[in-house]
Amino acid sequence: MPNVAELLVNDLRASLRAGANPDRAPGQQAYMKSAIPYYGLTAPEMKLAFKGPLATHTLPDRDDWERAIRELWDHVTHREEWYAAIGIASHRAYRHWTTELASLPLYEHMIRTGAWWDVCDSIGESLVGSVLRTHPEAVTPLMRQWSRDEHLWIRRVSILCQLKSKTQTDRELLSDCIQPSLDDKDFFARKGIGWALREFSKTDPVWVRRFVTAHADRLSGLSRREALKWLDNHPDR
Repeated sequence: MPNVAELLVNDLRASLRAGANPDRAPGQQAYMKSAIPYYGLTAPEMKLAFKGPLATHTLPDRDDWERAIRELWDHVTHREEWYAAIGIASHRAYRHWTTELASLPLYEHMIRTGAWWDVCDSIGESLVGSVLRTHPEAVTPLMRQWSRDEHLWIRRVSILCQLKSKTQTDRELLSDCIQPSLDDKDFFARKGIGWALREFSKTDPVWVRRFVTAHADRLSGLSRREALKWLDNHPDR
């Protein structure tokens, strides 16, 4: 008899197939420059497709939780299955596993193999970020290590992992994770730097202005524009 993880994965795949839109799918695949095909669901349709299976099948332990995620991730047939894997990983029912230090190798695997913004940004912001906020002493040095990694998306996650931290943001860590990528000419590295600074400018505008000024000779035009975009629209800050 299939275990709960298998039942959940099977039902998720069946639900996604049932909602497939073959007319929309090629455009989604082309937009995302994805080698993996799409079923063609919109974001609200995906949310609805996930809702029933997640409510029906409650994973009983961490092993089943990771087994379901890895099955959808490593044996993906359509890109929406990656989104479903992230949905399981971040689901409120499994928050105690989401935030465990033991989950970081799984997230790292997903980042290295996913290697594109649609999945890596969600993993960084919602998953890696939650572990960092729960275990800052253990994860902070790892994020500094990731910030110097050769893998672009590992570095980008180190930069973006505090997007939801707001007043909990470790300013020194944010600076340390940005600086190794300041000279990177890749669009996604530069965009990630700007995004992280822009988001934190809503919490600490003074710090962000000082950071931009201090690194004016190395910040790309894109990073600078993104960093100051919110502040330029809120001159009172």
